Amino acid sequence: MSITQQFELPPDPERVMAGLRDTGYEFETAVADIVDNSIAANAKKVQLFLAADVHGDIRLLIADDGEGMDQEGLINAMQYGSKVRPSVASLGKYGLGLKTASTAFCKRLSVISRADGTVPALMATWDLDHVAKVNKWSLLLSDDCDAEAVELLDEVAPGKSGTVVLWENVDRLIKDYSRPTGSAAKKALQAKELALRRHVAMVYQRFLDPADDRAPNVAIEVNSEPVEPWDPFQRDLSELVAEDSVTTNLDAQRDASFVIRAYILPRREEFPNDKLAQAALLSNDRQGIYIYRENRLIHDADWLGLYQKEPHLTLLRVEFSFDHKLDDAFHLDIKKSQIILNDDLAAWLESEFLPAPRREANRRSREGQQKAISKKGEGAHDTSNNNIRNREAAAGGPEVNDVNPTTGEATVQNKHGRVRLKLTITSAKRPGEVFVQPVDGITNGLLFQPALIEQHKAVQINTSHPYYHKVYVPNLNRSVTMQGLDSLMWALAVAELSSVQDSTAEMFRDMRYEVSRILEKLVETLPEPDVEENVA
Repeated sequence: MSITQQFELPPDPERVMAGLRDTGYEFETAVADIVDNSIAANAKKVQLFLAADVHGDIRLLIADDGEGMDQEGLINAMQYGSKVRPSVASLGKYGLGLKTASTAFCKRLSVISRADGTVPALMATWDLDHVAKVNKWSLLLSDDCDAEAVELLDEVAPGKSGTVVLWENVDRLIKDYSRPTGSAAKKALQAKELALRRHVAMVYQRFLDPADDRAPNVAIEVNSEPVEPWDPFQRDLSELVAEDSVTTNLDAQRDASFVIRAYILPRREEFPNDKLAQAALLSNDRQGIYIYRENRLIHDADWLGLYQKEPHLTLLRVEFSFDHKLDDAFHLDIKKSQIILNDDLAAWLESEFLPAPRREANRRSREGQQKAISKKGEGAHDTSNNNIRNREAAAGGPEVNDVNPTTGEATVQNKHGRVRLKLTITSAKRPGEVFVQPVDGITNGLLFQPALIEQHKAVQINTSHPYYHKVYVPNLNRSVTMQGLDSLMWALAVAELSSVQDSTAEMFRDMRYEVSRILEKLVETLPEPDVEENVA
């Protein structure tokens, strides 16, 4: 009978700690992981200080007035893979976030904490240089705490329990500058502070907003300035177009539920004022699903692989909220920032819940785009009209006489004879626009049609047609391309008048219909234009 031997193989501390520095944390995500611990400790106040000293050495302090820790609790918190929290709903999840998030950016992590206001604080420190030197999992513990951290703790939690997380020897937050105290380094650090403020405002919106009763209120400051909540759904201004609450059976004894809501934001021009429109951060990047676990945003603005982001869905933002019971369904990573939907949920979202909101957002976006396109299109064809005016005589064409605007009829004399035709007879909407005229729509959705504008042979072009949207719009600011496109449309219209007779009039109408239909099909796969950029 063989004997199985057991060996304890503790990992090499230096290599493990160095390896965990590269887990891929973003700075804002790392800090949020630590703020999660403050909220899990029932903190009501959290203060963050990010600054560089006179030597350019960066320090980050995160202080809270939550439940502090005694020596045993402090050592457990600093252990890689610390013991699970009593509450399964805690924002902390794997017992790794504090250490891995911090050492992703610094080489010395300290936690200063006191269990109540009657006992002195203790400080525990992971110093990566010390660990490498002694080659042991050697946590430093001391009652001689960092003076600035203690001062801040007394300010945030006077006479009470509380905790401060301190980053020192920060080596991965900004690049190395030849002058660490110079303006470039200061500007880089200010950019990090701004990004952090925006991230905290979004991630903890439900905690920061006193009017939102879904989560306990927490006041958070960054460098002594309060963080104002940012609601991605702008619920005071947007429209809730779809909502569902779904209960799923996890096993024989457990149910779990989630809530999903789809909001469509107003178009930029529909906001009450520019300030509110800017605050909504309307952009292609902000569309998608926002996922909340226990009221904390863990993943934002992403279609989770179900769709690509498209300009005409910029107005659509979807809230997906669940509690800890559904953790396994989302395969959360240790950073709580990457999730993977299970197949059943992905199929339900794609086939049942999302199609209607996406159609409606698409409709409203295109409606707004059409107004913008029409407005811009009013002047985009001026050069073409001037060019055709100069070349009209050389281009030739039939004579058009006996025009009756009341009946919409005119007599066309071409090389095949005379024919009395029904034509669009109209006037210029802007000076000189007598050859190429953009219009919001044409009967039967045609792309173009011959017209008579102030006695000139002309063409009307339908700005609602997909060809105009995908071919014309990206080129509205390109004069030569616009002249080329317009010249072709005008030539087709004049050629029709030069050839048409009673017996062929219906055939020409059919040809215009077929050309319009075929072009609509051909442009289906062309990219959606960025209307705001192209018509700006």
